[in-house]
Amino acid sequence: QVQLVESGGGLVQAGGSLKLSCTTSGIFRINNMAWYRSAPGAQREFVAAITYGDNTDYADSVKGRFTISKDNEKRTLYLQMDSVKSEDTGVYYCNTSPMYTPYPWGQGTQVTVSS
Repeated sequence: QVQLVESGGGLVQAGGSLKLSCTTSGIFRINNMAWYRSAPGAQREFVAAITYGDNTDYADSVKGRFTISKDNEKRTLYLQMDSVKSEDTGVYYCNTSPMYTPYPWGQGTQVTVSS
């Protein structure tokens, strides 16, 4: 059974950085995985995605500030968040990329950006 465990969230000042991790189990290789986030009172939205060949895609709101990466040996997905803004506050989740059948969702990791 696939399990996704997000970590690395916390409180960060606007303009600061944070690196999130998504540890997976039950997955042979990180293929077509993505990060999503849920802001308070809002629906879950796409943040960034990465393919088997390391092609990446980003939401316009994070382009140039966030970097998605993966380590297949560790079966771990990462999200480097730089120059964070208050609107980046939310619970961050990892899962399959949009258009792919999702795995069971993890608990997510809370990111709070203070201004």
